[in-house]
Parts: sequence; structure tokens; C-alpha cells
Amino acid sequence: MDARARYDEIADDLTARNDDVELGQMMGMPAIKRSGKMIGGFAQSEGAMVFKLTDAKHREAALALDGARLFDPSGGRRAPMKEWVVVPTAHAKRWSKLANQALG
Repeated sequence: MDARARYDEIADDLTARNDDVELGQMMGMPAIKRSGKMIGGFAQSEGAMVFKLTDAKHREAALALDGARLFDPSGGRRAPMKEWVVVPTAHAKRWSKLANQALG
């Protein structure tokens, strides 16, 4: 399964199971929102999912994955977003768990 298809599968599952979750566009990417606030998305240029992980333990575990890093939508013009983690396709099997962590 390609990265975008995996993202779509996870996003559809989250919306089916949670009345307050919706899909849309934010920060120039397909986004998953809960109660109007973005909690995840798909960075098309990298083929990776992005997660807002407010729990430090979850965030540190995600950042420990090979190739994961803090999300920087500015392309280096500003500091990366401290609660947001980009997780590459190599870890697509973990995306569902991370998405649920992002939901809180």
C-alpha cells in the first residue's frame, strides 16, 4: 500500500469512529482535525504523516524512530513546531497508533 493510501485509510477510520473528527486542508496539506483543530496530516512532498503529539513521552518515542523529525512547515525560515513530528513511510505500520495518540 502506498503512503497516501495508508494515510487515507487511517483518516477514514478516525472519522468513522469519532463524531468530532473531520478531514480538510491545513498548512497546505490534507489534514485530520478534531473539534476544528489539526491533529495530523499528510506531507505529500515527503510521503510522510505528520502528528501533533502533545504528550512528551509519545513525542519522544516518535522522534526516536529512524528518519522522524520535528515538523517545519516554513522550510527552515522559522523554528520547527515543537509538538509536531514527521514520521516517514518506513514506519507506516505505526501511523495508526500515532494518530490515536494525537487524538488524545
